[in-house]
Amino acid sequence: MGMSGDAGGRGVARYVDAGARATVARAAWRAEMRKCRFDTIAVHGIYSSQEALDFNQGSIVEPIVMSTSQGYRDTDELEAALSYRIPTWCYSRIANPSMYYLEGTLAMLEAYGFDGDASCTVTSSGMAAAMLATEALLCQDPKNPHGRINFVSSCRVYGGTFQLFNVRWPERGVECRWVADPTNLDEWASKIDDQTRFVYGEFPSNPGQSCFDIEKVAEIAHARGVPLVVDATVATPALLRPLRHGADIVIQSVTKSLAASGFVIAGAVIARHGMTCKCATSEMCADFATWLKLWPQRDMGPSLSPMNCILALNDVRTVRTRMDKVSRTTMDVARFLEKHPRIEQVDYLGLESHPLHALAAKYLWLADAEHDDLYKKPVNRFGHLMSFRLKDGPAAARTTLDAFQRVWRATDLGRIKSVATIPAISTHHQQGEEARKMADVPANLIRLCVGGEHPDDVIRDLDQALAAIGSRPVQVPAIEYSAGGASSPIVAKR
Repeated sequence: MGMSGDAGGRGVARYVDAGARATVARAAWRAEMRKCRFDTIAVHGIYSSQEALDFNQGSIVEPIVMSTSQGYRDTDELEAALSYRIPTWCYSRIANPSMYYLEGTLAMLEAYGFDGDASCTVTSSGMAAAMLATEALLCQDPKNPHGRINFVSSCRVYGGTFQLFNVRWPERGVECRWVADPTNLDEWASKIDDQTRFVYGEFPSNPGQSCFDIEKVAEIAHARGVPLVVDATVATPALLRPLRHGADIVIQSVTKSLAASGFVIAGAVIARHGMTCKCATSEMCADFATWLKLWPQRDMGPSLSPMNCILALNDVRTVRTRMDKVSRTTMDVARFLEKHPRIEQVDYLGLESHPLHALAAKYLWLADAEHDDLYKKPVNRFGHLMSFRLKDGPAAARTTLDAFQRVWRATDLGRIKSVATIPAISTHHQQGEEARKMADVPANLIRLCVGGEHPDDVIRDLDQALAAIGSRPVQVPAIEYSAGGASSPIVAKR
């Protein structure tokens, strides 16, 4: 691109030089922050006091920049910005200062303890993140243009992911190859061929608490030149950082455990620099998350609002302490349920009785527990998602769910408040009975995400709800709904 401006030094080059200096300064600050402990990174992220003084009137909290776009000094700066040659946020569908602070923090948290580096792009939801990342990988291989493109995934995934993989991508002619047993390494290997574009798994899975050996599956995928994508939403980087174990891309539904307050719908794609991907361009492989932001996300538009960025960032600051607390509470709840006469099975990886406990314990560690005065040694933590199955069948599951008094009935997880649902009639309903059977999501299973309440109170609510089985029917108050149109809110009266 030619340079414009006069001989006095004005021109695109002037702005490119200034942008380069700013990039170096921010990189130096980021390098210093990467030397800090996990909690310090979560609290401060990439927002420095110098940046606050230079750009935000000294505000110690990252700003919510609600403007849709950025103004420029002249046409030279505009040209440099829109050709991506200087740091810019130009238009909030592509980038925004508030978005930048969240992305930088999440990238550093996922790369904590990782020898390499990573970048992040945030999206409007967790499903937007899964869609954006996997769609970009479903490209034709110029060296092998013949044959049907496919990808390999564990069948133990969230219901929305199952629909994306089982319905949406096949609608475009892409084959999904399901791995029925994610612990079977031979099954993973047997599904991959020359037209495979990526391998995908959840750790732990929602709702069944399945997991897989990330390091070994990454080795299998990389031997065939394809990336491993891991959805680590349930664990968060406070308990699991898949990049350290060979994964190339991490998917986070930030909505869930990272943003526990329940105010935010958000997602994130975090990718290692220099990932394995045989059919991608060198630019994609070098920095996949940034490439997603500058090109596919720009064109498709699943961006995150500035308000949601800062709300999420505020919750992220305490994620390690929070995940420690809710993990310990969930363990108490799981032990109670394991001994309850009405319970057929408890699915929680923290229980030593769980068949995958040892595998989960290989990967799920509380960040920096060995540097914490409370523990002073490495400590396993298994998160706050669990499920349990009722001996008396689906009807008993519904009776129990209806009898909860403090546990919320909702299709949500990761909240600071305890929430439960029956996946077979909610989050995994659209999969159909056959697919639910393959994924081991029976109708008598209740998914419980334990919040920040005291464990005694959660257990007390579970106990009284389970007592409702076989006793008098649960009395559900009659509700009258207002006669509003389709666009009107429904007002309930008890």
